Amino acid sequence: MELPINAPITCTDGAGGHSTAIILNPVSERITHLVVREPGLLGIERMIPIELVTASTPEQIQLHCTKGELAQMSPFISNHYLPPAAGFVGVYGAGIMLWPFMSDQSQTQFNRENVSVDELTIHRGAHVHATDGHIGEVEEFLVNPTNSSITHLVLREGHLWNKQDVTIPITEIDHMEDNRIFLTLNKQQIEALPARAIAKQVG
Repeated sequence: MELPINAPITCTDGAGGHSTAIILNPVSERITHLVVREPGLLGIERMIPIELVTASTPEQIQLHCTKGELAQMSPFISNHYLPPAAGFVGVYGAGIMLWPFMSDQSQTQFNRENVSVDELTIHRGAHVHATDGHIGEVEEFLVNPTNSSITHLVLREGHLWNKQDVTIPITEIDHMEDNRIFLTLNKQQIEALPARAIAKQVG
């Protein structure tokens, strides 16, 4: 099963947004969640258990849930606030004048991904490194549908007008970090792997 990142999502009752990332356990090499951004300008990113993916192609991912059920799933990003530093004096009314577009200036807001300590988030376009340097970006993963384990990484390499996809077995991944994947192969070895040219888009 191909699991693309940045693909349209279809729920049982209609369009559910698009995928923006995957969450995986780098030790077991198993995908645990798909991150889906709901439709609309202010659509929230939500964490969808991988078990809800019923079918997937490069053009579409189908989920076994309704749009309403998707909207009740855990958000991928949560907002947190730090208390003001000792001695901080805010300007009266400054945080109220632009409400709701800003919070109290006496607090500092930061965002955090809601993933467990043993999981990583991989976004489309995450950097892939050969043993001798950067080689391309993550396009998608190939997944065993019976246990959600990753079998291959699809690497997109090349320049603007000469890009191609190269499928790399999971056994050639040395290790993964947030948004970075390191391979056991060098660039020459990767260039020797079978590749599929990407059709140029016109217009």
